[in-house]
Amino acid sequence: MTRFLMATMLVAAATASGTAAAGAASQCAARADIIKALGDKYHESEAGRGLINPNVVLEIFVSDQGSWTVLASDTKGQSCVLSAGEGWDSPTITAALPGA
Repeated sequence: MTRFLMATMLVAAATASGTAAAGAASQCAARADIIKALGDKYHESEAGRGLINPNVVLEIFVSDQGSWTVLASDTKGQSCVLSAGEGWDSPTITAALPGA
């Protein structure tokens, strides 16, 4: 199972008690719920963010193990998983590699 599929299932579980719409909206949920789930399941925390436009922020969450998730979060507290994966390259991860 790919990391993106697992992140999508994680969001779907987070919205199971909420009002998730069908299709692409199943990858969206309350920002607080997604962040809690990313921390609990993948040990990811925010590594950076930037504005997409005045109403949407792009956020990147990473773990020390190299997993990562990219969210788009709006000003109303809703976030959507845009992508997720493994092998995040940062100075901390690179320094831990053999021969680095």
